[in-house]
Amino acid sequence: MAEHREGQGDADSEGEAYEVVDLTEYARSHQWWSRVFGSNSGPIAEKYSVATQIMMGGVTGWCAGYLFQRVGKIAATAVGGGFLLLQIANHSGYVQVDWKKVEKDVNKAKRHLKKKANKAVPEINTFIEENSNILFYAIPKRLGQ
Repeated sequence: MAEHREGQGDADSEGEAYEVVDLTEYARSHQWWSRVFGSNSGPIAEKYSVATQIMMGGVTGWCAGYLFQRVGKIAATAVGGGFLLLQIANHSGYVQVDWKKVEKDVNKAKRHLKKKANKAVPEINTFIEENSNILFYAIPKRLGQ
């Protein structure tokens, strides 16, 4: 498992002995999961064949994908439905937007963003400026200010 070697060639390591440890042997002899979970447990690679592991991985991956697909659709529907209800309420007069306050807050956020962006890479500054112009000026004008 371990070899003892003398330092070779370096002026700093002359005469120093060190031990070379084979990590695979060390891992097999010091299995932490045996102490935690008991002697019947071990790595899955030792319990099941490669085909079984591939099949189990495929099935669990498919199940996870299916679950996230369903949850994602529900979340997207909820967010979209909420946005639609807010737009209907705004159009019907239930919600009044104070566009002056929105513009004031957006300008404050823009100044803060520019202050932080000045410390960033120049390419990012250009990207932020181009997109902030679209977000801060084009959208409120289209919404009927």
